[in-house]
Amino acid sequence: MNRHYTYDVVIIGSGASGLCLALSLAKKLKVAIICKNAANQGSTYFAQGGIAAVLDHNDSIDSHVKDTMSAGGGICKEDAVRFTVENSKSAIEWLVSQGVEFDKDSNSANNDFHLTQEGGHSHRRIIHSADATGKAVSSALINAASHEPNITFFEHHIAIDLFKQQDRCAGAYILDTRRNEVDCFQAKYTVLATGGASKVYLYSSNPEGNSGDGVAMAWRAGCRIGNMEFNQFHPTCLYHPQAKSFLITEAMRGEGALLKLPDGSRFMQNFDERAELAPRDIVARAIDHEMKRLGADCVYLDISHKPADFIHKHFPTVSKRCLELGIDITKEPIPVVPAAHYSCGGVVVDNFGQTDIEGLYAIGETTFTGLHGANRMASNSLLECLVYARSSAEKILADIDAVPAPTAPAKWDETRVTDANESITISHSWHELRQVMWDYVGIVRTNKRLQRALDRIQLIKKEVKDYYSHYHVSSDLIELRNLVEVAELIVVSAIGRKESRGLHYNLDYPDALEGSGDTILSPDNYSKRQTAL
Repeated sequence: MNRHYTYDVVIIGSGASGLCLALSLAKKLKVAIICKNAANQGSTYFAQGGIAAVLDHNDSIDSHVKDTMSAGGGICKEDAVRFTVENSKSAIEWLVSQGVEFDKDSNSANNDFHLTQEGGHSHRRIIHSADATGKAVSSALINAASHEPNITFFEHHIAIDLFKQQDRCAGAYILDTRRNEVDCFQAKYTVLATGGASKVYLYSSNPEGNSGDGVAMAWRAGCRIGNMEFNQFHPTCLYHPQAKSFLITEAMRGEGALLKLPDGSRFMQNFDERAELAPRDIVARAIDHEMKRLGADCVYLDISHKPADFIHKHFPTVSKRCLELGIDITKEPIPVVPAAHYSCGGVVVDNFGQTDIEGLYAIGETTFTGLHGANRMASNSLLECLVYARSSAEKILADIDAVPAPTAPAKWDETRVTDANESITISHSWHELRQVMWDYVGIVRTNKRLQRALDRIQLIKKEVKDYYSHYHVSSDLIELRNLVEVAELIVVSAIGRKESRGLHYNLDYPDALEGSGDTILSPDNYSKRQTAL
């Protein structure tokens, strides 16, 4: 039996942004948090490196802004960058108030936090909890939220689509995967905090749930989408048949780890004067180039020249996992390859997380704020989650009393669907889509590869539309529908950019164009744009 729920705010996603928002609202409003799996299974829990913030007296807001703008390939929005950085210290202080324990500097007389350095940063400004910062943040925020009577978690629920009333978002249809029933969640405000879309690629550092749900739902509802062509590939994921999606934190290079070829020689100095500390787009392309040049399956990340005690203290998660697989990182290098890691584009929002639709907000990786430009600088992502969640909370609290309660929406209609088992077909389409994206829309692109990808994606999209119209929805079908939508947006955006910039590198247009800006897609111009391709 379908159920109907009414809340002040429905937050779809339980990562750092969703949890931060919920906790910032819970003293005054009733909040539902929709979790696709268990509450701690979002990307935040698995984040290793840390959070960038101006905390050291030798650092400055201007320096952090400058580094971010430089890493972003010249198209970051400076107002968004400055807004984020200016609020970085207060965001960290808020996390500490929620019980997050960050590492302290044992050499500090004032018991200051230990700060590390990562690619693109000119100062040590990464606050962390060993190499499991995301776990520390997620665990503390989930614990705090679980003690708030106004917050209700709905685990194992996957959002299907938003619904509107008088052009205002009034909630979402949600599948309870344990009951296999579609329920209606009604609210004055609905917030997309669903994370990124790296699951669209065959190889990814992300957990399984990152299927671009928020971007796809917002697009279908009529929102603009920005800069989807900028897909960040993390340079160093563990290359091992038994270690799917295990990330080797960038902080390891910040603490002196060196990238090496199979013969033991270094190579990053041939690509950038910053060597291993160059931004991620440069490092990932360099690794990709060397692997293709040599026909190598991987390259190697070596920190064995550091003392064993230092390695175990700073990188306990990485050293433990590698040792389980027979790799002692205190004595030997780690085999690594690039993998899809982060979506720099998403739903267009302002500095309060407001989308193009009244009543609909979006925060975190699912958004395009202008912070990242053409390439995200390391550890700015969790900072963005926190800053925009808190600003969204301020805006919602200021405006909610003037918002009328939504009326009851139409019930979910299943009268035209059947119970036919299409799981094999769905699984095949899912794998094919991700393989196409990996082969043709990866680290290095060409016009021919992009067009080939678009042709195949559009065929898969037609098949998925037929499945969705005739069969009961399932989590796999919902995710596939969203992944196809997002894949098409990525490819159309990539084809439209006639240059190489940041994370988008096209061999047919190897140079950057002066004056180039953002790629903004809207439902109004999308059909015209596709016709022109």
